[in-house]
Amino acid sequence: MSRIDKAKVDRISRNKWRRKDLDGKSLISDTLVEMENDVDFKRTLNDLKVMGKKKMTLEERKNRRRALDNLSVPSFKDFVKQQQQQEQQQQQEKTVAGSVAGAVAAELTRNKTTVFQLNIGLYCNQACGHCHVESSPRRKEMMDVETADRCLKILANSPQVTTLDITGGAPELNATFRHIVKEARKIRPDLDIIDRCNLTVVHEPGQEDLIDFLVEHRVHIIASLPCYSEKNVNQQRGKGVFDRSVSALLAFNEAGYGDERTGLVLDLVYNPLGAFLPPPQESLEQKYKEELMDTFGISFNNLYTMTNIPVKRFADFLHRRGELEEYMDLLVRNFNLDTTENLMCMETVSVGWDGKIYDCDFNQQLGFGIGSDVSKGQVFEGGKTVLDIEGLDELAKDTIAFDNHCYGCTAGMGSS
Repeated sequence: MSRIDKAKVDRISRNKWRRKDLDGKSLISDTLVEMENDVDFKRTLNDLKVMGKKKMTLEERKNRRRALDNLSVPSFKDFVKQQQQQEQQQQQEKTVAGSVAGAVAAELTRNKTTVFQLNIGLYCNQACGHCHVESSPRRKEMMDVETADRCLKILANSPQVTTLDITGGAPELNATFRHIVKEARKIRPDLDIIDRCNLTVVHEPGQEDLIDFLVEHRVHIIASLPCYSEKNVNQQRGKGVFDRSVSALLAFNEAGYGDERTGLVLDLVYNPLGAFLPPPQESLEQKYKEELMDTFGISFNNLYTMTNIPVKRFADFLHRRGELEEYMDLLVRNFNLDTTENLMCMETVSVGWDGKIYDCDFNQQLGFGIGSDVSKGQVFEGGKTVLDIEGLDELAKDTIAFDNHCYGCTAGMGSS
């Protein structure tokens, strides 16, 4: 370690926000208490018992459709076609002799799969209000070793994949997490392995060596931090989350993450605290870097802004407050045709903890599997699993399941 690096580590270790006293102390008991006292969590749990997962998802879909009907907005695919036609007509009007100035995508189709995403479990030490996968300490669904090994085999047979995106829940709390990372690194030394980290997991019992493990295997960290304000973070993610998150970020910095010289990438994700769109990514990133460095001494590489997609926990939040129609209107009014060229579902395949295959993480939580027919009510039914394929190129001809929640990925600067 160079003198400069050692000085930096010493400075971080003396930082009052680097809470080593939190190491090995779980957040789960606090999360469970908050869930017990939260009216929305109680309602969702009761609805799940009464209606079941499939019926709840179909009802949620109907609510979004009703909101769009009230706004006289067609289905997502029809809306995109309308926007493409309008764009093409405008381009023709601007050119001489009717020649088209620029190409307009004719169809939303699957491209070569470069991102292989694994949601390895819904168990989490937090229960965030915006969470579209509805993770919490109560969720016990986790990927087993057999399914993980099958995913690794598919990875080995899919040389076009450049990124392995591991998510959850808190993926690090799944027993297969380290196995997947180790084996994936053996299969592809050049692979970009992403850990979707909630930060607080760093302090959970048994995770004392987590950062060392991530450094060893050069795992790319994409961490959730919805704000640099303690009040806002705790409001969305739970009591005590902010202190733990800041401490975890400093621990990552101490290990070399967020420093361009090390190649250890630490990216942050911002998503709004309510029913509004995120601000421009570039300006917000600059603000984050200034605030986190000046206040806490934290450095990171990039900030990504994400729109809250109106599914699951966030959809329930909007519906119960009578804000779903207003939010869908916001998404439609801010539709950006340019985003349709880079939608995550066009280059991503997402696998659930049970091995079922989806176009994206959002379709996964809605049960819209690749190979199933949503129009016929096939939700959490049918579709393909990792046992049905040897490599991801076999999915090239499967159509993408677009639906009314997809407006979230095309609003503003997009959410992919």
